[in-house]
Amino acid sequence: MARHSIKLKATLVFVLAFAQAGAETVSARYGKGFIETVKGCRVLHLKGTPYEMGVQHGVLLREHVRENIRHLIDEMGKEKKLDIMGFQLTPPKMINMIIGIQKKHVPANYFEELKGLAKGAGVSLEQVQQANFIPELFHCSGFAIMDDATADGTLYHGRVLDYATDWRLQEHAVLMVAEPDGKIPFLNVSFAGFIGSVTGLNMEKISIGEMGGRGFGLWDGVPMAILVRMVLENAKTLDEAVDVFKNNPRTCEYYYVVADGKVNRAVAMEASAKRFELIKPGEKSQRLPHPIEGAVLMSAGKRYEELVRRVRTNYGKLKAENALRLMDCGVAMKANLHNVLFETKSTRFWYSLASKDGQPAATQKYSSFQLSELLKRRPPEDAVKLRLAVKGL
Repeated sequence: MARHSIKLKATLVFVLAFAQAGAETVSARYGKGFIETVKGCRVLHLKGTPYEMGVQHGVLLREHVRENIRHLIDEMGKEKKLDIMGFQLTPPKMINMIIGIQKKHVPANYFEELKGLAKGAGVSLEQVQQANFIPELFHCSGFAIMDDATADGTLYHGRVLDYATDWRLQEHAVLMVAEPDGKIPFLNVSFAGFIGSVTGLNMEKISIGEMGGRGFGLWDGVPMAILVRMVLENAKTLDEAVDVFKNNPRTCEYYYVVADGKVNRAVAMEASAKRFELIKPGEKSQRLPHPIEGAVLMSAGKRYEELVRRVRTNYGKLKAENALRLMDCGVAMKANLHNVLFETKSTRFWYSLASKDGQPAATQKYSSFQLSELLKRRPPEDAVKLRLAVKGL
């Protein structure tokens, strides 16, 4: 791993030690960004140009970024080889190939953010890029309930991320609250070192979650995590969110639930490399054969059947507290990395994370937040101000 000459104030170690110990609010600042711990969860605030946000991310989560990338690339990436057209390639080599295919489809501002992230964390740009394109190699459940399905018509959007708890991603989990210049402020439920998104909510009250399928090798398009990020930064309506997927080349086989809290609308969507389909509440499809009025339910096999059963059992009585139970084990898999329930209209959300030893997020405590309130937070005057002594920054 390439190393830059980076000097951080010694007090950073002290600050991060308290954050990891579970202190309620601990802050450090760099530029327009800052990091804090709220309700035991790591919250990273980013603001500015793509490059500035990348540097803030890298500086404020430096050790987490470095360790997460080291583990994914240096350890997990060497555990097995993958077959592509008869060639046996390690994941890092295959990801480099995918980056070469997809680079022409990815807006330049995302690569600028990756450059800033690499600089701030003191890791190589190649490794940062490899980590951010990993979702294209390895491919969960989601739902939106509203109108007559809930107790008072409120729209709730649930997102179950089932993804490799043995990869230690939960140790580097972070709620990113971003204010990009000229774009919509948003929440990215993510992990240190990742700028794309698989779960998020913006201040135009659009929420989105992704579910992966097959499609290995179908990589000539915009990476899934960048498409989701584009929705969060740019979409003001449900139709605009859908258009991001309709109007860009797509990869692999991916499914989404997207909701607009302003108008109590949601859709399930397949937006794969070769197929595009929208499923509205109460509509039946080949893959989702049990329609329920006021609901879109996205899962597979027995997990889909169980999700349908739970919604039918609680139909018309669902509120936040029992909507959380829709994401319990049986719908969530053993490798359940995080769960999020969005009350999209209010920007409230409930978040749970897999334990360090890999117990599913569905078995862990949920913490509640509100994006509009997180955006109002500012670092205290006595927050440690970090400096990055790298020539050219």
